Amino acid sequence: MDKNFNLIISGVGGQGLITLVSIINEASFIEGYDVRSSELHGLAQRGGSVEVHIKFGKKVFSPMVQKGKADLIIGLELTEATRSSAFAGKQTKFLIDKNIVPYLEGAGEEKLLEMLNKFKKENLNFVEASKICKEKLQKEVLAGTYLLGNAVAKNLLPIKKESVLSAIKNVIPQMYQEINIKAFNLAW
Repeated sequence: MDKNFNLIISGVGGQGLITLVSIINEASFIEGYDVRSSELHGLAQRGGSVEVHIKFGKKVFSPMVQKGKADLIIGLELTEATRSSAFAGKQTKFLIDKNIVPYLEGAGEEKLLEMLNKFKKENLNFVEASKICKEKLQKEVLAGTYLLGNAVAKNLLPIKKESVLSAIKNVIPQMYQEINIKAFNLAW
């Protein structure tokens, strides 16, 4: 990788976002990258808006992604992904769970999708991750791990599958490793 990779992950508290960041940080470290991450705003409390910046590459000095410079935005929720679109440029790929947290007023799906229309359609990847995880694994909270599997499988994130699987084993408590590996592998 010639340049640092700039990643934004957005969602709301209670969706497993901080766990997802830990997995990505560990996988990046396993691959020998310098990695930095930071929670930009919001608190990782249930229902609160959370946006995390992650950079990895040969040498990273700051975790903060500049506006217009994100390579990938992973949205665990459609409203929050739309809010993070300020960090997107022409190069930015999106991977978004179409899930909408119901108590956010004025956040209808049509309006949110319209706001993303300024980006290239081929850069917008929508997945019903929460729905799929609820149906197949009976746990919506695994949507982040499932989206991570999608990002790696679709080559949206330059990290190897094996590195992520090792990171899950290093980061996730043993009693939850198997279900997270299943969620990750659903994308393959």
